[in-house]
Amino acid sequence: MRLRTVAVSVLAIALLAWFLRHANLAGVWVELQRARVDLLVAAFLAVVLTYVIRAWRWQYMLHPIGPTRFRTAFRTTVIGFAALGILPARAGDVLRPYLLARQEGLSPTATFATIIMERVLDLIAVLVLLAVFVWGIADPAMLPAAWIRPIEISAAIAGASAVALMILMWVLASHPERIGRLVFAAARVLPHRMADRLASLAQTFSRGFAVARDPRALAAAFAWSFPLWLVIAGEAWLVTIAFGIDMPFAGTFLLQGLLLIGVAVPTPGGVGSFHEAFRIGVTTFFRAPQDAAVAAAIVTHAISYVPVVLTGILFMAQDGLSVGRLQEMAGTVSDKELSDSDEMPVLRPSGR
Repeated sequence: MRLRTVAVSVLAIALLAWFLRHANLAGVWVELQRARVDLLVAAFLAVVLTYVIRAWRWQYMLHPIGPTRFRTAFRTTVIGFAALGILPARAGDVLRPYLLARQEGLSPTATFATIIMERVLDLIAVLVLLAVFVWGIADPAMLPAAWIRPIEISAAIAGASAVALMILMWVLASHPERIGRLVFAAARVLPHRMADRLASLAQTFSRGFAVARDPRALAAAFAWSFPLWLVIAGEAWLVTIAFGIDMPFAGTFLLQGLLLIGVAVPTPGGVGSFHEAFRIGVTTFFRAPQDAAVAAAIVTHAISYVPVVLTGILFMAQDGLSVGRLQEMAGTVSDKELSDSDEMPVLRPSGR
């Protein structure tokens, strides 16, 4: 665990250094002073709205598993994303469903499966918006000719993968018992008790995709994905305009695709990788000056992560948690803890 933390930290520092080498820091400071504060405030409000929408959407995905309160969904969403900003290896993606499941009395394994579905819906929304930009809105003169074909091929491959994942989740949701039997049969080489446990875990996990067989809940979750990503795009657009970068609103659909790749790098909060993906996007496709691009990347990342980290720490304190406790939980949550074992203690936030 400690070695992994060191490796991730070194990676983040290296990426951040690579990002900063492209700009004159004095020039970046000048750009920061010139930025329009009103647009940055509007970008901050857009970030707040994204977490409200995420909580609403998550409730639709959780509905087939069990009832949840908006307050719990919102608070655990903020805590989970705060953990993404301060802990390595995307620990927040495990902690968020774990905390909600224990507070609402749901299956941790099934709840964790909804996070996977959430990521697939995010990917589909980003790819649809990217397709709208590349094949419907973009001026051919806007994109470098050498990039058009690779972008189209990448979007097509990613789109096909997303559709395949949706089909797989539907199969898992429609036949959880069959999945359990198949896993048990495939695990015959293992001791019977271990194979039985693995089959039970797979069956419970597949129930987390239950929203895939609930057309109304799935349609609602899918529909909320587009306002969510339009608001996220709006945040990036407001920041670029605040720094005088001439990027149309639809151009953020392309930028979001690059940022999705950037945040996939397992550094805390996407430090370094997010910044560089943003810089590459606005300089390559929208001819932004390097200093303005670097300044906009720093501010976009700060608006996206700093408020949620601070709010998440506040919510943790109210619930009797700490960053150290979350790190410990992230290191110890395993298949056993994501099962439905009654041995796991129920986390009861203080003040409830």
